[in-house]
Amino acid sequence: MQFDRKKLSNSKLINLYKQILLPRLIEEKMLILLRQNKISKWFSGIGQEAISVGSAAALENDEYILPMHRNLGVFTTREIPLSRLFSQFQGKMQGFTKGRDRSFHFGTNEFHIVGMISHLGPQLGVADGIALANKLSGENKATLVFSGDGGSSEGDFHEALNVAAVWDLPVIFMIENNGYGLSTPSNEQFKFKNFIDKGPGYGMEAIKVDGNNILDVYHAVDTAAKKMRKNPKPILIEAMTFRMRGHEEASGTKYVPQELFDKWAKKDPVDNYEQFLLKEKIISQEEINDLRAEIKANINKGLKLAGEDVYPELNTDQQVADLFLPHESKATAPKSDKKSPKRYVDAISDGLKQSFEKYPELVIMGQDVADYGGVFKITEGFIDKFGKDRIRNTPLCESAIIGIGLGMSIKKQKSVIEMQFADFVTCGFNQIVNNLAKSHYRWGQNADVVVRMPTGAGVAAGPFHSQSNEAWFFHTPGLKIVFPSNPYEAKGLLAAAIEDPNPVMYFEHKALYRSLTDEIPDDYYTVEIGKANIIKEGTDITIITYGMCVHWAKEAMNDLSDLSVELIDLRTLLPWDTETVEKSVLKTGKVLICNEDCLTGSISGEIAAWISENCFEALDAPVMREGSLDTPVPFNADLEQNFLPKERIKTKLKKLAEY
Repeated sequence: MQFDRKKLSNSKLINLYKQILLPRLIEEKMLILLRQNKISKWFSGIGQEAISVGSAAALENDEYILPMHRNLGVFTTREIPLSRLFSQFQGKMQGFTKGRDRSFHFGTNEFHIVGMISHLGPQLGVADGIALANKLSGENKATLVFSGDGGSSEGDFHEALNVAAVWDLPVIFMIENNGYGLSTPSNEQFKFKNFIDKGPGYGMEAIKVDGNNILDVYHAVDTAAKKMRKNPKPILIEAMTFRMRGHEEASGTKYVPQELFDKWAKKDPVDNYEQFLLKEKIISQEEINDLRAEIKANINKGLKLAGEDVYPELNTDQQVADLFLPHESKATAPKSDKKSPKRYVDAISDGLKQSFEKYPELVIMGQDVADYGGVFKITEGFIDKFGKDRIRNTPLCESAIIGIGLGMSIKKQKSVIEMQFADFVTCGFNQIVNNLAKSHYRWGQNADVVVRMPTGAGVAAGPFHSQSNEAWFFHTPGLKIVFPSNPYEAKGLLAAAIEDPNPVMYFEHKALYRSLTDEIPDDYYTVEIGKANIIKEGTDITIITYGMCVHWAKEAMNDLSDLSVELIDLRTLLPWDTETVEKSVLKTGKVLICNEDCLTGSISGEIAAWISENCFEALDAPVMREGSLDTPVPFNADLEQNFLPKERIKTKLKKLAEY
């Protein structure tokens, strides 16, 4: 192995040796602890340390790195206290996730590191978001994100590289090509020879380095970072290496031919670099022995401190509270009494526009939102007022864009992500339920992202443009969900969602866009998230609903005017207003819960269960529900009307009244 020091000083070369030796000695200790059952799992990076250390050493300390589970050298090179790392590995309180996640599944803004989630690919989009925020704020910074050769088969890999190229984002995509995705060899993962072959297809520079040569890695990353600080553009670096142990220790290595181990053992990144330093008389064997002894002593000291880290008495309320960054949602009144007629669609546009004026760091991203104004024209004219940097057309890549929203949050920027139709959110589902929703609970990083979801049926759009899918997210702790039923709330809840520093799913019904008009305030105002609205008071029956079902319930009530019905519009679905619901149920004793979603598995089931458990003694009849048929949404208008619960709500209301 040939080492080219270029202009690096002896002290720098020795420091790189210290940095590459530390993770190797930690790894050796962790393997012992694993056998002693003092840690539960270990993903070894032995043989790949040069990539982690060389990359981290080449970047400035305030430039973000997004590592994987074999990049211990990133964390140690950034000089994270060993006691905190060891507490993290053992699920202790002083770990970065307070025992809520394992190994390197954490981030720390203090050390400018954002760890992975087990799904691998999503962090590539997060890196794009950090880079975009840097670019928009004028910070000349590089961002480096790791991917393995196996993880590159995921769609997130393509989406993130494509967006970075289209938007000229200063991201270094570091591909650790170790030949295997767990046990699957490269020839069963992809047909191309090298990842650098992909670079031209994305329109980005791509270079290949010896991933076991720390100086080659250092120089490559140093050059790439300096280049993109001056001229923001992404660069792909393929680091050729080999994993000397199993995917994780329990999986073993029987699937790997022995000759590969023999070949790559000769290219050990620590041993070879050490021999280079000895040969060039940059360091002596005595200094190496002293350094090893010092590092081992520091490791033992860190383990001792971690061993003293005792988890405090569990506080269940605190565990639940840590889902969100603390934020008190309050209704704020407009500054003037001036009102004007606005359709539902205009109210959304108005709330978005005024939020853009209030928050200069706010960006909206989505397909066709810029010049075209979005398919529903919500953002029409926004480019003229706010510019293309803030009103950003995206490629067809829901996952990457949602990940970018999280990355921007890390840099204290707000974003609104527009799904062209709520149905298309499936392509970004993982980012929402596993990244946005869990981020604050896992490592204290809020996701200041609003995902706008044009939803609902009644417009003859068929199975893929008409779904009511709010229940998919209702089951996910860490998300908030709002669903306005009228123009006033459409504007106020959107403004409140953007104010909230936590992830909010904002559902807006397509059939209401241009069919509903109200006199609403012209000025900025908010509607409290988490508070239901009693539209009409009554004493006989309580109807609990939201969205379009509010209007169907009103029609049913008008047709059955002899009944005294209390109508509750939930407005916020998560967290839903149990207090208002309970008071109403205790008053009426009869409850009908309606939603446009298919009945089975819908939100109404959870509310019905809660009422049955908490208000049972006040009930004079079974809690009843109504929703759409348990089929996909049909295209034919007659079939669609039969699918929707509009007429069945009236029938069910009669049945409940007669009970």
